[in-house]
Amino acid sequence: VLGVPPDLLTIDLSEVLPDLKNMRLRGRLQGNKIVPYYSRAEITAKGLDKTYPDRVLVWVDDAVELFFLQIQGSGRVRLPDGSMMRLGYADQNGHPYKAIGRVLADRGEIPIEQASMQGIQAWARANPERLGEILDANPSYVFFRELQSAGVTFSGTEVVPGRTIATDQAYFPKGALAFLEFEKPVFASPEATEPKEWQKASRFVLDQDTGGAIRGP
Repeated sequence: VLGVPPDLLTIDLSEVLPDLKNMRLRGRLQGNKIVPYYSRAEITAKGLDKTYPDRVLVWVDDAVELFFLQIQGSGRVRLPDGSMMRLGYADQNGHPYKAIGRVLADRGEIPIEQASMQGIQAWARANPERLGEILDANPSYVFFRELQSAGVTFSGTEVVPGRTIATDQAYFPKGALAFLEFEKPVFASPEATEPKEWQKASRFVLDQDTGGAIRGP
């Protein structure tokens, strides 16, 4: 799990072009040029953990769980002594997110209706030797920072479980109040991976967060 590498540049053009206020470019210097930052495949092949060992926050034992941590943008890692390290989104390499569930479906590996987190995990467990190839099909890569609380939103406040949502802020205003109607999964036990039933639910939530994979209306 990597922190932000020192050669990652964030370029904000909104002061020159106000229409780009929600767009930030990521890149790196190559001579006197700014070029795109490394893709996931390049980060893996290059071994940024060896290039910048001081940016390694923690080592984890499950590449699939690490991938979903990057999709979620925050999470917890259980350390050998039983304590928890909390991790939150710090930055992203600037490449667009590509859903690997769609990649697996397009390649005929799983039916599209099984392209859920559980379906992807099941495929990965059955095909560990091909996991790297599939993960690298998504060029996006997320960098983290250690948190002292449950998570921090873009405004610096803590994430509120069940009440904080993430949206694409090119479409929705930061901090807006929203109302959700949805079906909530009910699990038979904390270890269960498939819900035993779905219950209708609704609630008010705050649009407090965003993420590299949150795109579109």
